[in-house]
Amino acid sequence: MKYRRFGRTGIEMPVFSCGGMRYQQSWSDLPWSEVKKDGQANLEATIHRSVELGIHHIETARGYGSSEMQLAPVLKQFSREKLVVQTKVMPKPTAKEFLETFETSMRYLELEYVDLLSIHGVNYAGHLDETLRKGGCLEVCRQLQREGRVRHVGFSTHATPDVISAAIRSDEFDYVNLHWYFVNDLNRPCIAEAAQRDMGVFIISPNDKGGKLYLELPKLRPLCAPLTPMQFNDLYCLARPEVHTLSVGAARPSDFDEHVAALEHYDTAAAAVGPIERRLKAELDRVHGTEWCRRWWAGLPEYFEVPGEVNVVEILRIWTYAKAFGLTDWAKFRYNMLGHADHWFPGEHVAKLDWSRVDGVLKASPFAARIPDILREAHELYFDAPVKRLSQS
Repeated sequence: MKYRRFGRTGIEMPVFSCGGMRYQQSWSDLPWSEVKKDGQANLEATIHRSVELGIHHIETARGYGSSEMQLAPVLKQFSREKLVVQTKVMPKPTAKEFLETFETSMRYLELEYVDLLSIHGVNYAGHLDETLRKGGCLEVCRQLQREGRVRHVGFSTHATPDVISAAIRSDEFDYVNLHWYFVNDLNRPCIAEAAQRDMGVFIISPNDKGGKLYLELPKLRPLCAPLTPMQFNDLYCLARPEVHTLSVGAARPSDFDEHVAALEHYDTAAAAVGPIERRLKAELDRVHGTEWCRRWWAGLPEYFEVPGEVNVVEILRIWTYAKAFGLTDWAKFRYNMLGHADHWFPGEHVAKLDWSRVDGVLKASPFAARIPDILREAHELYFDAPVKRLSQS
């Protein structure tokens, strides 16, 4: 395993983290009597494999159902100081609610402290206000730090870049969990801002939200050779020193193997991904044209500025990468989540668009004339049945 200093926390963080939202039994709390023995055995084997590989950062959340509870007995099997344990608690309207939720996490984890506590899902400006205001969630976090129950405080986010930047620029957080990978470059300025403030940078779901790269992908796979698509994406992210760790949402012990194999190229990551990145960008240019690929996002309104709250930015991003690389399953999953994932993936799909008002909201885009047809095509290609987030399943 390779390690990077996790910003000002000073933690030597493995470049892969063991994310805890895929190996648990249930997306809601449940009694131990309902936990299946084979499922618990798989979870424990997954954690043991993780630590065996040097991935000692174990990451979970109060919102991950039975994950915290099921982790407790296996965490006890390791020396506490050798683990980096992170949990996450959503912003709450009152400090009392936030503290009560944190206490629930700690009861389930059966720990005296967590190394990392994230404000989970600072996904719009209201969440940030609840966190930073006097008497808000952050004051609870500071008290927990003084008590030694929390070492470092950060935030996780699925927000638009303006909200992420505001949270980073508050200088109140030691690290950030955010989305950034080959098919999503929109948060690159946020990562640069975090690096300027010596914050730890944790990349959320680079291989699932980043394209469902574990699927067969007959068009993308040869473009990424000799690496696999997941290995390319890993090294693409890790070629940037301001990125410190990538989440591996492991559901079984073997889920780490392909990622660990990519570390053969760790010391030459930029050279390994360079030719592949050029091939991928050439294919994007061939399919969409260089001008589109260079600045398709320029001048686009955020979803809350669009009639019907249609998430034009995300729809165009999905269409751009899915059409070029055959990422149809990923595109359908993400597209059909619009309108059903609340602030975790906000906005609506094209069926909710008021076409009589679309010209006005696209006027700042250099591609205003093209975008309506692209939106129609995206809806035709990817609209299917509504999709829920895993936690809503």
